[in-house]
Amino acid sequence: MSQDFPTRYDASLVEQKWYRAWEEAGLFQPEPDSTKEKFVITIPPPNITGSLHMGHALCYSIQDLVGRYQRLKGKNVLVLPGQDHAGIATQSVVLKQLKKEGRNAVDMGREKFVERVWEWRKESGDTIIHQFRRLGHAFDWSRSRFTLDDEYAQAVLKVFIDWFDRGLIYRGLRVVNWDPVLKTSVSDIETERKITKGKLYYIRYPFADGSGDIFIATTRPETMLADVAVAVHPSDVRYKDKLGKTLILPLMNREIPLIADLYPDPDFGSGAVKITPAHDPNDYEVGVRHNLQMPVVLDESARVNEFGGVYAGLDRYEARKRIVADLDEQGFLIEIKEHEIPLIVSERSGEVIEPLLREEWFAKQTELAKPAIEAVRAGKVSFVPDRYQKIFLDWMENIRDWNVSRRLWWGHRIPVYYAEDGSSVAALSLEDAERKSGKKIVEQDDYVLDTWFSSGLWPFATLGWPEQTADLKAFYPTNLLVTAQEILYLWVARMIMMGLDCAKDIPFDQVYIYATVLTEDGKRMSKSLGTGVDPMEVIDKVGADALRFTLLSQTGYNQDIRYSERRTEDARNFCNKIWNAVRFVLLNVEKAPERPVKFEDVDLWLLSRLHATEKLVGEAYEAYDNQAAAQALYKFFWSELCDWYIEVAKPRLSEPLKRDVPQWVLITCIEAFLAMLHPIMPHLTEEVYSHLPIAHKAPFLMAASWPTLEDAFANPAVESKIERVFEITRSLRALRAELGLAAMKPLPEAYYEGDLGSGEAVLRSQAWIESLIPGRPSDGKFISTTVMGVDLHLPIGDLVDMEKECARLVREEEKVAGDLKKLEVRLSNPDFVSRAKPEVIERDRALVEELRSKLAKFGERKKLFGC
Repeated sequence: MSQDFPTRYDASLVEQKWYRAWEEAGLFQPEPDSTKEKFVITIPPPNITGSLHMGHALCYSIQDLVGRYQRLKGKNVLVLPGQDHAGIATQSVVLKQLKKEGRNAVDMGREKFVERVWEWRKESGDTIIHQFRRLGHAFDWSRSRFTLDDEYAQAVLKVFIDWFDRGLIYRGLRVVNWDPVLKTSVSDIETERKITKGKLYYIRYPFADGSGDIFIATTRPETMLADVAVAVHPSDVRYKDKLGKTLILPLMNREIPLIADLYPDPDFGSGAVKITPAHDPNDYEVGVRHNLQMPVVLDESARVNEFGGVYAGLDRYEARKRIVADLDEQGFLIEIKEHEIPLIVSERSGEVIEPLLREEWFAKQTELAKPAIEAVRAGKVSFVPDRYQKIFLDWMENIRDWNVSRRLWWGHRIPVYYAEDGSSVAALSLEDAERKSGKKIVEQDDYVLDTWFSSGLWPFATLGWPEQTADLKAFYPTNLLVTAQEILYLWVARMIMMGLDCAKDIPFDQVYIYATVLTEDGKRMSKSLGTGVDPMEVIDKVGADALRFTLLSQTGYNQDIRYSERRTEDARNFCNKIWNAVRFVLLNVEKAPERPVKFEDVDLWLLSRLHATEKLVGEAYEAYDNQAAAQALYKFFWSELCDWYIEVAKPRLSEPLKRDVPQWVLITCIEAFLAMLHPIMPHLTEEVYSHLPIAHKAPFLMAASWPTLEDAFANPAVESKIERVFEITRSLRALRAELGLAAMKPLPEAYYEGDLGSGEAVLRSQAWIESLIPGRPSDGKFISTTVMGVDLHLPIGDLVDMEKECARLVREEEKVAGDLKKLEVRLSNPDFVSRAKPEVIERDRALVEELRSKLAKFGERKKLFGC
């Protein structure tokens, strides 16, 4: 054995050592001018807003796993890292920092503020890169990109200018998600939906001709100041004769029409809805269809403007109180009911979003979406799990124009320049704008682009586009995108559209949607909720490989996984099991063993199990079913190699003339196992591999090849034969346990009736029996069981103290009987059965059957012992 193989595994020493070694050896970079098939991932660039959370640890570990697996399979692998400038998120963080310092961005000015954000980018960016390294991610740091790098920024400007010149980008009025604190529009992904207790206000809108009223329900009465119509469904017979009439808008004394539109639900309440196009996206669509006016009544701070008359200057919530009081006083308020309201809240400021009609920059999406839809339908881009294809297509086929502007300072400034006469031009610079327009330019647009605009270019701009670089030619399109379900529309869709439009090809072949990491009891992980877990703290405690195994061993096609300390402890135990088992093997193997000529059945069994495991694990990795791969590897190593084969092989390992066969089998299986486990646990496997006595060994396991196993290893017949022996052994062990006999303590004899095949030696050694006797005991008490066509009998003799055993049986019987009685009483209670969840009742009934079975066994044992 290698003399420097420590007695215990210390992740803190091993992990950083091997990460440095891999990086220094250039293993993270693809081979230049390689003829190998390429495999490329451009990682989703994390925001520079702090540090990584547990979801990041899973997302990027999946990508590292895939990259390492494909490298072992002989591909030329590039996993390209980078970071996103994350306009709103980053500006929000820095604004909060300035507030703590007693400063504000307005006093600093745009230039100084942006300088301050660049300082934060350096601090946060370094933190995130360090954390990626701690997790063992084999990313090509020499190609790392940032979405505000000069070359990347030029690519962003080129796309905007191209779209502007083609008429795909325009300035127009639309209802957007407006953050009154940050004073900018935000995307859906930057908001949270929170259910809160609120009120539903029922208001009377009288007809102008005095012919009656219509009742309207609203949760936002302050917006009624900007109502321009009331709508009902054309099929609603209640209003058939009233369409075309006008209503008096309460408090404002304006006449507004009653119109017919498909938007209202005739089965909900009065079937009538107030239409406020400037403050509701659905009302906006109604307003467009009917060519209605769109007055705005709230300003950028969500205060009532001059259009609100006497309520001008009031905050939206203060205005709500005043309006409700006035409605009540003037007889327009019918009633107020408690109501649960789904509030949309800005993730960055925590403020309630105000739907607001704003003049913003928009990108037309319908024409760009068509090639993307065709590519997905044709199978050029596939989704895992595949159910996301339908979700994706449903959204794309109903896509709306994209609000691409944000009222921020941090980000890609919109490259639109204005001349003295008010005309505009999109250009790379002020000089370029004057050249293109032939006019004197007086100012540049103040807005910046939505972060998702620049990140939409990520798969090809990171490779040098629009220049036809060697990297772009070699590595585009990429192979895989790993991302979260909530940005399927905001990011994935836009990358496909922009890739096809700009780079003239799909950006990736596959999209894998990974699971959400929840707490053990199923709650969302969140720092603010106190349920967040810092991955770095876990790594400090148990190591990166244990954390990776915890997460990846639960990751398949499921869309949520549970994190717990218990699971990480189990993963660390697996690390220790691998370390200790290999250390034992190496104590018994001095040099690289040669391939034997003849094997025993148990050797052939393990080699066959290795062959089956390799097939299963390879297929699982290919299908991104990492859970199945991890479970198969765990079972093979812990159960089959350690619990069975090593134990069975120990006698031969101790005999010099017999040890060569199990030595070769063990080293062969461990080498293959380490290669298969390497994508999940890279550091531990690399360290253990470095100690293995192997001929023609690769300098690094990371640079080695995926196991190529002989087809002759597959031997279902011998597997069945040996599994039968092991099953008989388990049953004999269970008989011992029923008598309370300690494992590994030799018993003098056991009897059997039936065919043991060639398994007698295994049965004796692994059930710890000195002598196996054919037949049945002729006298005395014994316990029996039947398994695999074999009757096993274990004489009790003097093995058990009858008096003590009877006392134990009586105690346990009384306890089980008491538990059974409680359950039966509970299940006979009609109130409990009617209130309890079906799964609880099912669980309790199953437990009743289990306890009854136990009582029956106690009766049999008491009879056997004469209790």
